[in-house]
This record gives sequence, C-alpha cells and structure tokens, in this order.
Amino acid sequence: WLKSDNMHHQWLLLAACFWVIFMFMVASKFITLTFKDPDGYGAKQEPLILTAVTKVEEVHVPEGKHWLKDFQPTGKAFSGNLIRQPLVHMERLELLRNVCGDTALKNLSHTSVSKFVLDRIFVCDKHKILFCQTPKVGNTQWKKVLIVLNGAFSSIEEIPENIVHDHEKNGLPRLSSFTDSEIKKRLNLYFKFFIVRDPFERLISAFKDKFVHNPRFEPWYRHEIAPGIIRKYRKNRTETKGLQFEDFVRYLGDPNHRWLDVQFGDHIIHWVTYVELCAPCEITYSVIGHHETLEDDAPFILKAAGIDHLVSYPTIPPGITVYNRTKVEWYFSGISKRDRRRLYARFEGDFKLFGYREPDFLLN
Repeated sequence: WLKSDNMHHQWLLLAACFWVIFMFMVASKFITLTFKDPDGYGAKQEPLILTAVTKVEEVHVPEGKHWLKDFQPTGKAFSGNLIRQPLVHMERLELLRNVCGDTALKNLSHTSVSKFVLDRIFVCDKHKILFCQTPKVGNTQWKKVLIVLNGAFSSIEEIPENIVHDHEKNGLPRLSSFTDSEIKKRLNLYFKFFIVRDPFERLISAFKDKFVHNPRFEPWYRHEIAPGIIRKYRKNRTETKGLQFEDFVRYLGDPNHRWLDVQFGDHIIHWVTYVELCAPCEITYSVIGHHETLEDDAPFILKAAGIDHLVSYPTIPPGITVYNRTKVEWYFSGISKRDRRRLYARFEGDFKLFGYREPDFLLN
C-alpha cells in the first residue's frame, strides 16, 4: 500500500512539472508576440495617411497681379479625421507628384494659380471643401452635391436644372471671390478634389455637346465659335456644313490656338487641359477622382471629405462611365496623323499626370 501511494505521488509530481513547463512555454510565446519588433512582419501597421504630393515655392501669374504670391501648400490634405486610403488613390497622387517633378514636361504640367483657375474652384465653407470644375466629366452632379451642402436646397432632387449653372442663384461661391489671405487659408486647409477622364474622350464629349446636340441652347457655340474655327482651320472652304470634328481637332492642336481662345473667352473651359483648369502641380489636391471608376470614387470622395452621412452622389446610369474605345477610334479615324500627334502634344500633360495611356491610333 505504501509503495502504491509513493508511485501515485511521483505521477502527480511529474504531471505538475509538465504543467509548469507548458505554462512557461505559453507565457514565453505571449511575451514574444507582445514585444515583437514593430518593423517586422505581422506588426501592427499605422494607417496610410494622405499627405502632400507637391509643394511650390512661388506661384507666378502672367496677367500682372500675383493672386497668391507667397502661397505655400502646407500638405494638409484633410482638415480633420485621418482616413485610411485605398492604394489606388495613393498611387494616383504619387504619379501626379512624379510627373509634376519631371522637368521635361514642365511646360505641359505647370501653370499659374491665376484668376482663371480660381474661377473654376467652387467653395463650401460649411464643410471646408473646394471642388475644381473640369467640364464634361460629370461636374453637374458634383455641383448639385455642393449646392445641397451649402444649404441652398435640402436635397439634390429639389434643385432645378436651370439653377445648377446659374452662379447668381445656386449659392456656390468661387474661390476668386475671396481676398488673397482668404484664398491662401482655404487652399491650405480645405479638402480639395476634382475629376478627370480620358482626355480624348472628354474632347469628343465637348464637341458633341456644344456643336452637335447643344441641349442647353447656347447659340454662341454654333453661331460664333464654330464659324471662327471653320474660317481658320477648314481646308476645303467650299464646304458649307457645320463644324466637323476634324476642324475642332486642328484648332485644338494648333500651337497658336490661344489667339482664338482669347476671342472665345471662358467658353473654352469645356476643352482646355486639366492643367489649365485646376493647376494640379501648384495646388495640393486631396483626391483626384476618375470618371471611369466614378462608381467607386464618388462614395470614397464623400467619405474622405466627411460628408457621406449628409449627401449621396446621384445615381450613375449603367455603363455611362465606361471608356468607349471604339467610339474614340471611330472619331479619330478620319483625322490625319499629323493632327492626331499635334493634339496629343497639347494634352500630353493630362495623359501623363493622370495615368492615361497614349492611344494606339497615334502610332498608325
């Protein structure tokens, strides 16, 4: 009986030893995981924060008045919450930063923050948002969003179509309406964004809207601008038909196009470059949306700006944002190689800054 009892105690002691060893191993593993090198694999990662992508020393304005003589972007892409960024938006801003720093493309990527640019930027002070208008890229819908945010209407559905572009009634102030110090403050602190699309597809949209369909009946496009382009750029002067896409391309690709642009005034905003409209290498934008991915970009922009709980982007009709390669190739099929190349040379900055591939038909 004593022998049996001793064996029993020995087994209990052995089991206790195994238990102590097991607990020590667990504790050791816990300590290893807890104090693991933060730079190692599996460490907790800090959220990616959208920071400045470009900084300029001085903004030069050729018109004589230096609107933002000492404007220095602070790099504050968001005024408030730190937001985890999807990789695609980080890549877009990184690409923009790299192209802006390419001295070979400086003439195509840089412009002055002039009154023309400031006129394109709409302000929502209540939510600290700046939106740069790039026509023919779904801007009407974004203006509706800002109109609601500014309080002129309680919902997008209530906004009459004739009010959206009436800047006396839609409650959307332009950045140019503020003093220099107020402009600098907003450019430094506000959430800033704009939308782009394939540059050539945008030009086709502008041509169709202003010279073919012209649904809002803006007679100056057909009766003043079109005749001016035809007189200068149509090869066959005996033709009596209206402005053709070939005439339009020849005008846009002419290195001396500016003398006509001055005559046309601000109506050229529908086809000038994104660089000329929004100065993306001079102003530190928070987000750049793409028309082709607007279904994803629109909700992301609303969330990044901190307004997704206040307003929604209007429903996007199926397929409307898809790049139509066939349509683009068809429009350019009758354009000479020289005119294609000259047009691309003017818009090359837009293609490079925003990651759009050079069309294959330019090589044919």
